[in-house]
Amino acid sequence: MAFDFAHRVCPETGLKVCSQAEKLIKANAVAAIVFLAVGGLFGLLVALTRWPAVHILPADLFYLVLTAHGADILIFWVIFFEIAILYFASAILLNCRLATPRFAWLSFWLMLIGSVMANVAVLQGESSVMFTSYVPMKAAPHFYLGLILFAVGALIGVFVFFGTLVVAKQEKTYKGSVPLVTFGAVVAAVIAVYTIASGAIILIPTFLWSVGLIAEIDTLTYRVVWWGMGHSSQQINVAAHVSVWYAIAALTVGAKPLSEKVSRTAFLLYACFLLIASAHHILADPGISSNWKVFNTSYAIYLAVVASMIHGMSVPGAVEAAQRRNGFTQGMFGWLRRAPWGNPAFAGMFLSLVLFGFVGGISGVVLGAEQLNLLMHNTIYVPGHFHATVAAGTTLAFMAMTYLVVPLVFQRELILKSWARWQPYMFGLGTFGISMFMMGAGTLGVSRRHWDMTFTDSVLTFDYPPAAFLMMGLNGIFGVIATIGGIMFVVVIVGSVLFGKKRGAEEARLSPVVFQGRAAAIVSHDGAHTLHVPGTITLVTIFFISFVLYYFVNWKFLSEVWPLS
Repeated sequence: MAFDFAHRVCPETGLKVCSQAEKLIKANAVAAIVFLAVGGLFGLLVALTRWPAVHILPADLFYLVLTAHGADILIFWVIFFEIAILYFASAILLNCRLATPRFAWLSFWLMLIGSVMANVAVLQGESSVMFTSYVPMKAAPHFYLGLILFAVGALIGVFVFFGTLVVAKQEKTYKGSVPLVTFGAVVAAVIAVYTIASGAIILIPTFLWSVGLIAEIDTLTYRVVWWGMGHSSQQINVAAHVSVWYAIAALTVGAKPLSEKVSRTAFLLYACFLLIASAHHILADPGISSNWKVFNTSYAIYLAVVASMIHGMSVPGAVEAAQRRNGFTQGMFGWLRRAPWGNPAFAGMFLSLVLFGFVGGISGVVLGAEQLNLLMHNTIYVPGHFHATVAAGTTLAFMAMTYLVVPLVFQRELILKSWARWQPYMFGLGTFGISMFMMGAGTLGVSRRHWDMTFTDSVLTFDYPPAAFLMMGLNGIFGVIATIGGIMFVVVIVGSVLFGKKRGAEEARLSPVVFQGRAAAIVSHDGAHTLHVPGTITLVTIFFISFVLYYFVNWKFLSEVWPLS
């Protein structure tokens, strides 16, 4: 039996919006965007420093800024936003009250205090240990304490999400199984528990080491356990942003998955096998056994890849099936040409899907192969890969979702609508260029972390081919383009929240942001009931051909290094 709770009914989706959940979604989303803005500006300084012709920062400031950029973007921005997604996927989509709102607010304040504390520690200049913070490099105690507080807060938020699922089940606010988007959020939350536990296991002793209560931390153990947090936190992103893809496709064109069971199975593969993908960061580590490396580059990791490929076909397939059902049936790609490309939510979602799959996905498989990993390990290819996954994939998907959050949750009209239309393309172009040119420079051997690729005044020098300098220059240019796209996003969203016209039922009727007639698709259990998606099959075929060709090219590079040809 459902209990009454303070809520409103969304005039566009018809869903009950729990007042407490709505406030917490707003708070977490605002905090996320603040850290995106701060971390993005730090990222611009990193790109301008790695641009050889500009080289704007001295060494000490570069490592400080690089540390802040990594923490703000890879941890604080995405996890604040993901907590907002968890509250949306539970309380809103299941039409129920949020469990234990006081604990949810405790979660928010712990996360906020922790993230600010870690930033202060970095900006004080005593914690320039970069994102990995490998020991024996030691940061200030409040750097580790800030990360621990943030992790505890995030863990509380995850348990509030699980508690809300229990509330919805007990109060029977939905029928059957949870919607697909909520199911994806469950998988993201399960991965989050593993990730935060790994962080606690390694950060708590490291904090005690930093204050002098523990004599030393084993460096190898640190690296193995730390990556259980460092890379797995990005796996939360993958499960979360795939859920966002399904949500946006449902809300903007009324799309339903080609097969719910297949999509749910793909999410389960993430929960079982995605976590070992963190192994690619230590495949070249001499302290790790061959057995460990062989297992972590075995068929298990490819089951996680299969999961992404399933989503990579299911999401565009769902869009194509919906568009054909909506009457856009002309030719193989008429559905794609007539897609709502002027809607920043749809455009951002589809660009995120394409860039994550073609650039981040293929390069991730290459990095996950032990032999090929030797070519790119510790080169700038690695950040090129995760800029394709985290910036072009996750961040662009979350930006796209925000264009729906503002009118539906904040109940404000967007300002600067022409900026909003162009923003996903500007940010997508910038992050695409960053990823491609970083990976190109990394293939030519440019180091991952060194602030000066020319090694000025070093005893040992290294002569890169001219193409490496060209690529790092282009990386800087596309870094500027991505920054402009990021600034456009922040201006539009912050301006809309503060100054956007109030959006009521009448405004929602006159200018709806949700696809009319099929808003319920986001909570439906009904599939598309068709596999007539020739355009999607063609796109997937192009993807596989690109995959095979790139894989072959890298094995060719490797044979020339060893040499085996």
